[in-house]
Amino acid sequence: YSLAGIPFESGIRCLCWKILLNYLPTDRVLWDSVLKKQRETYTHFLKEMIIQPGIAKANHGLSREDVTLEDHPLNPNPDSRWNTYFKDNEVLLQIDKDVRRLCPDFSFFLNPTEYPCQLIMDPENEYETLRKRVEQTTLKSQTVARNRSGLTNVSSPLKTSASHALGDLEPLGSGCEAHWEVVERILFIYAKLNPGIAYVQGMNEIVGPIYYTFATNPNSTWKEHAEADTFFCFTNLMAEIRDNFIKSLDDSQCGITSKMEGVYSMLKEDDEELYLKLQEQNIKPQFFAFRWLTLLLSQEFVLPDVIRIWDSLFADENRFDFLLKVSCAMLILIRDQLLEGDFTVNMRLLQDYPLSDGDVLPILKKAKELQDSK
Repeated sequence: YSLAGIPFESGIRCLCWKILLNYLPTDRVLWDSVLKKQRETYTHFLKEMIIQPGIAKANHGLSREDVTLEDHPLNPNPDSRWNTYFKDNEVLLQIDKDVRRLCPDFSFFLNPTEYPCQLIMDPENEYETLRKRVEQTTLKSQTVARNRSGLTNVSSPLKTSASHALGDLEPLGSGCEAHWEVVERILFIYAKLNPGIAYVQGMNEIVGPIYYTFATNPNSTWKEHAEADTFFCFTNLMAEIRDNFIKSLDDSQCGITSKMEGVYSMLKEDDEELYLKLQEQNIKPQFFAFRWLTLLLSQEFVLPDVIRIWDSLFADENRFDFLLKVSCAMLILIRDQLLEGDFTVNMRLLQDYPLSDGDVLPILKKAKELQDSK
C-alpha cells in the first residue's frame, strides 16, 4: 500500500482500515459477530455517558430533590455528580470549538448525516443532549484550552482560512445532525472513557479522516454504523499514538521529542547539506515536525491526500516508522527552496507545506526509497 494506495471502491479502504487498525480480525468468519458486539457496546456507552446524565440533569432542573446537603452545584468533592458534570462541560466546550472547525475547506462535516443517531434524536426523549449542554453552558472558552504545543502552531494556514466563518455555526434543526456533531459525540465519549488523557486539541484532526472514510462508505450497511466503527478505530489508533499527546512524556523515549529528533537524524544521514542549513538557521524540528508527527500530517494536506497518506501509514508494519520517512522526504523534496531561503521564508515553507497539484505520490515514493535504502 505504500505506493499503490487502497482502493475506495466497494468499501475496500474502509474494510482495510478496520483490519489495519485492529478493529476487525483477519478471520472473515468472525467479522459479523465482532461488529455486532462492538456496536452494541457503543450503544451502551451512549446510554451511560450521554443519555443517563442528560436525564439526571433534566430532572435536576425540574426538581430540587437531587440538590441535597451532600451533593449540590457548589460541592467541591471530586466525587460529586455536579462536579463531574461541570468538568465534563469544560471538555465538551473545547471539543465543540474544535470540531466546528474540522476541515473548513471541505463542506462534508457541515452536511447532515443520512443516519442521525436515533437514540439521541428521538423526540420522545426529554433529556439534555450534548447540543443543549453546549448551548446552555456559560463557561468561558479561555478556561478550557488544552493546546500544549507552545511555539508550534497546531493548526495549519491551509486549514484555518475558513475557520472564522465556521465559528458561528448553528446546529441543524430538530431530528437532523451534522457530521461534525457526530464527531463531537465520539470525542466526548472517548474523553469520558480515558480520563487520564481526556481530550487534547488535535484529536479532532485524527478522528475526522477516519469518520469521513467510514461515513462515505459505498456499502450502506456499514455506512449506517460509521459512528460506532469510527469510535473503536480511533480508540485503537490513539492507543498507539497517545504518547504524542501527553506532555509529561514529551522528553521520554516514547514521546514526541524523540520522534522529532529522529526526523533530523534521518535527514542528516540522507542530506547533510540541508540538515546543516536548517541547523545554521536554528530551525528546530519542533517548529514544524511537532504538528506533522502528532497529527499524522492531517493538517498539512487536503483531506483526500491525508487519506491517501494514511493508507501507507496504517499499512506500516513498524507502526508509524514510515511517518518519519515521509516527514524526511517532505524536507528533501523542497531542499532547493530551503537552501535558498532565509529563516522567515523557510519557516513559512515548513508551516504551510507547498504541494503542487495536490499530488502526494512523489512524497510517498521518496519515503519508500528512504525506507528501502536502510
